[in-house]
Amino acid sequence: MASQPSYKNPQEILDVYLERLDDLVEGLPASVFQEMSTEFLRAWGDLTTQTMQHPQDWMDTMLNYQRDQMSLWLKMFTPPGSEPVEPMVSPQRGDRRFSANNWKDNPVFDFLKQSYLLSSNMLNEMADATHLDQENKDKLKFYTRFFADALSPANFAATNPEVIQHAIDTKGQSLVDGLQLLMEDLGKGRISMTDESAFELGSNLATTPGSVIYENDIMQLIQYKSTTDTVAKRPLLVIPPFINKFYILDLQPENSFVKYATDQGNTVFIISWINPGKDLKDLTWDDYLESGVFTALRIAKEISGADQVNTVAWCVGGTLLSTALAVLQARGDQIISSATFFTTLLDFTEPGELGIFVDETQVAQREAQLEHTGMLNGKDLAMVFSMLRANDLIWSYVVNSYLKGKTPPPFDILYWNSDPTNMPGNMYISYIQNMYLENKLVQPGGLTLCGEPIDLGKITTPSYFLSTIEDHIAPWTATFKTVNLFDGPADFVLGGSGHIAGVINPPAKNKRTYWVGGEHGKGAEHWLKTATSHSGSWWPNWIEWLAQYQDEEIEAPRSPGNKSYTEVEPAPGRYVKKRVS
Repeated sequence: MASQPSYKNPQEILDVYLERLDDLVEGLPASVFQEMSTEFLRAWGDLTTQTMQHPQDWMDTMLNYQRDQMSLWLKMFTPPGSEPVEPMVSPQRGDRRFSANNWKDNPVFDFLKQSYLLSSNMLNEMADATHLDQENKDKLKFYTRFFADALSPANFAATNPEVIQHAIDTKGQSLVDGLQLLMEDLGKGRISMTDESAFELGSNLATTPGSVIYENDIMQLIQYKSTTDTVAKRPLLVIPPFINKFYILDLQPENSFVKYATDQGNTVFIISWINPGKDLKDLTWDDYLESGVFTALRIAKEISGADQVNTVAWCVGGTLLSTALAVLQARGDQIISSATFFTTLLDFTEPGELGIFVDETQVAQREAQLEHTGMLNGKDLAMVFSMLRANDLIWSYVVNSYLKGKTPPPFDILYWNSDPTNMPGNMYISYIQNMYLENKLVQPGGLTLCGEPIDLGKITTPSYFLSTIEDHIAPWTATFKTVNLFDGPADFVLGGSGHIAGVINPPAKNKRTYWVGGEHGKGAEHWLKTATSHSGSWWPNWIEWLAQYQDEEIEAPRSPGNKSYTEVEPAPGRYVKKRVS
């Protein structure tokens, strides 16, 4: 850490802190906050209209709120020695903002906390009670929650008893340290979620031994060294999202999906997408198919000598894989033996919470910006995902880092989360327009890719669909619909937790639960009611499923590549190390 500045008194520290915090906010992706403010005002304009059309609902809500606030105020004057008073309102389950004893033991801060919760609940109830259509109601509820969370007394030094007590205990050093952390983040233009100095790609992240055996302008192809004497003849190609770095699947040895798959006797290849700059702003979906997926499939097949290749894809990587399958099906090419999809949306009628940011108006605004920039900055994407869980991914770090002066602890997933990639403007526009807005992927002939009209309903490739029960990016009830989209056999498995932790769930930790074998044909909820739950990781279940598509066992290759594809550089390669500026 750089040398700490010297200040005369705590007030000077606070003054500088507030000034620097303003600088940080201004340095964060401005387009995101501008759109957010516009959408919030639009949403609350709808609410104002609703209150005029349904005044009784508004009156009932306000009367209840005023009654509760008055009751809370009167309880402040309970005589000393009386029985403890039950709180008027308590934080919801999982809300950790007010967990410290200071918030309940000190009557002033207890009042402040409860008054805020009453106000926050009132705003959220008003949003939920509106008579808007579901799309606009969801937007109103999201923006109401976001701004209510931002105004929490826990987020401000003067109204957070933990911050005040910590400053007293450290004789003001916590404020100095917090200001230093704030200034460091100001230089980065983003909020730090982990101690980034604790990690280095190729040193303690993405360490599974392997080689880059091919590269072009759009990707590097990595082949990992075998760890078993024999391997399945058909290799495994992993297709990660092109909006994230691939090493989420190869974090550390104890939670690396890549290492696990290799240790189970697979020859594993993975695509490492380029983090594109403005020189690649014209890349299209067809480019990612032809120069990415199809090229990687051909090379994996050639190196292994197999007749087919098994595939795994995650999130938008799965959307890309589904289009590859459809194009190959149209061409009569059966190079893919099986397809595994992790938390992948194909039918976008239920877009999850990301749908809040996707409508004709917002997309048109973004397209206008992309005409000038040509590239969607990875920081914008990262901020959008953080906003979906603002208390956990924004405000908790503001409080702990800037107000309490605590450096975030090392956490590999959050390091990856803070390492986003850019997205070419053409890719963004086609993805949002064709998938989220028009849902063309599920329409037979709705899209023509690589010269082929595609139809998911004609895909005969056996598939394994993994969804997670708490996923807010690709809701499992939406991804469940994918089971009926293909013509081939499909297995559906539901894992515990969310979009990331539900996938990265190694068996050794014996955590969480997964469900299999539910009855199909009667919807997602019926499937879950009739499914069988199992404790632990779903990874062994997938390995068992994959075995039927691996072909015979052969002697493991001595090293990655062959005479035609030699090592370009050791894994993880240089493409993945390029960070967004």
